Amino acid sequence: MDTQNTRIEKNYDNNLIYIKTSYNTLINSDVVIREFILNARNQQYKAFLLYIDGMIDTNIMNDFVLKPLMLKNQSNSFAGEQKQVVSETKINNVIIRKVKKFDITEYLKNSLMPQNSVKTEEYFENVFSGVNSGNCALFVDTLDVAFNIEVKGFKQRSIDAPNNEVVIKGSQEAFVENLRTNTSILRRIINNENLIIENVEVGKITKTKCGICYMQNITNSDLIAEAKFRINNLGIDSLLSSR
Repeated sequence: MDTQNTRIEKNYDNNLIYIKTSYNTLINSDVVIREFILNARNQQYKAFLLYIDGMIDTNIMNDFVLKPLMLKNQSNSFAGEQKQVVSETKINNVIIRKVKKFDITEYLKNSLMPQNSVKTEEYFENVFSGVNSGNCALFVDTLDVAFNIEVKGFKQRSIDAPNNEVVIKGSQEAFVENLRTNTSILRRIINNENLIIENVEVGKITKTKCGICYMQNITNSDLIAEAKFRINNLGIDSLLSSR
């Protein structure tokens, strides 16, 4: 799906449907959409976060994005007049102030999200680029912009150079034991929403989680179906390695 010139709409449902279609969330296992109710100036708005599991720091997102927006506090419960004085001049002993009217977009960005990097985006292309690189995107009902929030973070064992498959030219990153860490490596290399990662379980006893990865706009659909058919019909008790 072409996202280059597609603008974000004010309609909450239209944005949600467009994202679910672009990322194919019905089968994409690591793309997460978190819907919630946002509190701002003692009013409530429908909102949702878009992020990729394994590429974000959940503590940063919970403490500096979700909690300030979801939980009622002194900042988001304020309902009085809040005007910003842009300039002030004095003419004939009369003070003339130029006041900027309240803007919910600026209020959310500058007052309610204490994150170190928050950008407003008007096009889905910029939003998807940020999400694919480890950020999360915030969409709010009635706003025709999205917030690109930096929440990058990784966990589990660190990524080392491969030992049994030495690469002279190319990336020195090797897969580890954790599936989400491995899928995050692919997401960082392939910064595109058309990358699909489907979860499957292999092994009657261990039920080992595996990921089938492919580009939905390039890969032959018949080959994908054949690969999934063979993997789903593996008659084994456990999966110890890729061999």
